[in-house]
Amino acid sequence: MKSEPAAFGIDDLARAPQRTAAWDGVRNYQARNMLRDEFRPGDRAFFYHSSCGEPGIYGTVRVVRGGHPDPTAFDPAHPHYDAGSDPTDPRWYQVEVRLLRRFARPVLLEVLRKHSEGPLRRLLVLRRGNRLSITPVTDDEWNFIHHLARERPE
Repeated sequence: MKSEPAAFGIDDLARAPQRTAAWDGVRNYQARNMLRDEFRPGDRAFFYHSSCGEPGIYGTVRVVRGGHPDPTAFDPAHPHYDAGSDPTDPRWYQVEVRLLRRFARPVLLEVLRKHSEGPLRRLLVLRRGNRLSITPVTDDEWNFIHHLARERPE
């Protein structure tokens, strides 16, 4: 799960009540479908910082509430407002996540790229042109990235 740290970073999640927050504002249909249809409570995800000086994986989160309508889409005062989204037939969804772990040593994009011909060759975040904020990760990728972070997988 990618987020720009200037908008909402792992430190923001760490400061949130119970280290839990909504993953809102996703405005891409493919990512929306994953939030709506695939995320379940208990699922784990990496927290990836994008569009920053040192993009990479900074920690892990656990989904504590599965996909449900994103209320920011209905609030005209909110930056994520979407006038075309109808509360009776919502267009946008969110999940709620809780911080599991902030890595002592983030796994930066440049490190991930060093393994793009090996264990991370199918990691979608490394594909040229990928702009999705949410991409699936296999168990093998999950474990290997934890190895790179020198952290035990949850």
